Amino acid sequence: MPIAEHDPWRVQFFQHIPCPQHISIPTDDGDAWAWYPRERWVYDKLAVALSQDLSAGPHGLPPPAFPVFSKPLMNLRGMGTDSRVLANETDYQAHQTPGHMWMPLLEGEHVSTDVALVRGEARWWRHAIGEGATGGTFDSWLVLAEARPEIEAYCAAWMSKHLPAYSGLVNIETIGAKIIEVHLRFSDQWPDLYGGDAWVRAAIELYAAGRWMFADSDRRDGYSVPLFGPHGFLYRHPPADLQEAARRQAGVTSLQISFHEDWEPAWHAMPPGGFRLAIVNGHDLDGCRRALELLRPWYETTRTLSRA
Repeated sequence: MPIAEHDPWRVQFFQHIPCPQHISIPTDDGDAWAWYPRERWVYDKLAVALSQDLSAGPHGLPPPAFPVFSKPLMNLRGMGTDSRVLANETDYQAHQTPGHMWMPLLEGEHVSTDVALVRGEARWWRHAIGEGATGGTFDSWLVLAEARPEIEAYCAAWMSKHLPAYSGLVNIETIGAKIIEVHLRFSDQWPDLYGGDAWVRAAIELYAAGRWMFADSDRRDGYSVPLFGPHGFLYRHPPADLQEAARRQAGVTSLQISFHEDWEPAWHAMPPGGFRLAIVNGHDLDGCRRALELLRPWYETTRTLSRA
C-alpha cells in the first residue's frame, strides 16, 4: 500500500484501493519532509511567516511589540507542542527557547484546509474548522461543504508563487486567512468525509499521473468527533462487537480507535488536555456522539494506572 499510513486505525481508508507500487503518498510530516527535499522548507514556520511579510523572528531577537505567539520553528510531531502566547517582555524572557520563534498573535477563524495541487495550481479545496475544548483538545471538527473564498484566493496565490513545481496534496492551517502552517500531505483523519473510495482514487491518480479527476458533486458537511480520557492511564481497545455497535449508529461513516494498545501512553503525541481514545466520523453529529457514548464506559471501567 504505497499510501504511507503510520496509524493502523486509518489504514481502513486506503487498504482496499489499488495503488501503483512506483509512487509513495505521505500522510505523515516526517515522510513528506524526507520525500520532497525541494519543498521541505515549508516546514520551517519562520520561513512561512516571513514569506507573507509577517513580523516574525527567532527567540533571541526581541519582538517589537506584544503579545506574540511563540512556537518551535519546526515540529513534525504536531499537536501544538510547546506553543504559547507571550503576553509581555517578562513572558518572553521566561520562555526564550533555542529553536523557537515568535510571530503575530493572529485573530480570526482557525481553519484547516486540504488542497489538491497540480504544478502549484489549486484544483480542489476542502476546509475544516474545530470546536476547541480545554488543553489543546477538540470537541469536534466540522468538515465544511462550503467554500472559503478569502482563504482560497490568498492561499492559491501563495502556493502558485512558492510551490510552482509541486503536484500533490497539501494541508494548510490559517488564522484570519493568514497561513500559520503548511504540510506536504493531507488530513488522513477524514478521507471518508471527502468522498470515500472515489476521493482516495483521485488522490492516487494525482500522485501517479499529475492530474486531478474528482467530480465532488455530492459534497456535504461532515463531522469528526473525538473521545478523550485522562492522562496517566493504560487503555485497552474495545471488543469487536462494541466497536461494530458504534459503527452502526445513524450517520456514522467510520470509527478509529486512535491509540496503540501495546505502547506506553507517553509514546503517543497527545495534547495536554487529554488522551485521545477514539474518533468517529459521520454526517450526523448526534449519531457520532451516540457512538462514542457507547464506548466511554468500556474505557472508564478497564483503564489501569500507567507504569510510567
